[in-house]
Amino acid sequence: MDWESLRLSIELALLTALFLIPSGIFITYWLQRQSSLVNQSFQVLFTLPLVLPPTVLGYYILVGLGRGSWLGNYFYQLTHVSLVFSFTGIWLASLLFNIPFAWLPIIRAFESIPQDLKDASKTCGLSTWHTLLKIELPLAWKGILTGLIMTFTHTLGEFGVVLMVGGNIPNQTRTISIAIYDQMQTLHMDEAGAMALMLLFVSFLTILLTQFFLHRPNHIQRQVT
Repeated sequence: MDWESLRLSIELALLTALFLIPSGIFITYWLQRQSSLVNQSFQVLFTLPLVLPPTVLGYYILVGLGRGSWLGNYFYQLTHVSLVFSFTGIWLASLLFNIPFAWLPIIRAFESIPQDLKDASKTCGLSTWHTLLKIELPLAWKGILTGLIMTFTHTLGEFGVVLMVGGNIPNQTRTISIAIYDQMQTLHMDEAGAMALMLLFVSFLTILLTQFFLHRPNHIQRQVT
């Protein structure tokens, strides 16, 4: 087992989830107050990483973060560190290709909240932020948790985009999925099998947990109804 690659993958997955879940809540909060056209247009944009081939997405991220881009060049001038082939680069790439896994469940959860509850909170004198904290977030927790679990697991097993943007640098960009590929290339089947089995177990557990939480009755909503 390549424990260093596993540690790096877990660190990447945690940092990605910890950024995308709070930002997804605020994006959803903002979208709810926009027109239907703006809302749907952004949701289509958020869904793109879900249907784009990893090589296509990886290519555009690589070009966008490379030294030839204004972002990559500015970051290099500021820090003397290249965004591509670095942990920072694969983290930024992880943020982009995980947007649908993190944000779409949150958006759907907020959309399922009855408008009557929001209107009732206003008549009770609750401000917009109090309504978000006391009504919407407790009712949307299933979607938020689903987004968290899916983001963590998808980042843990991502291969194509991470390889294109980060390469295969030990202790920096070699994640567990790339380590499996390396072991397969060198015909170390036992090592590859052990790591693949671990990812299979994590994926199965993710689906199990997601189904469990999605089918649990919402205690707050039951009290309201």
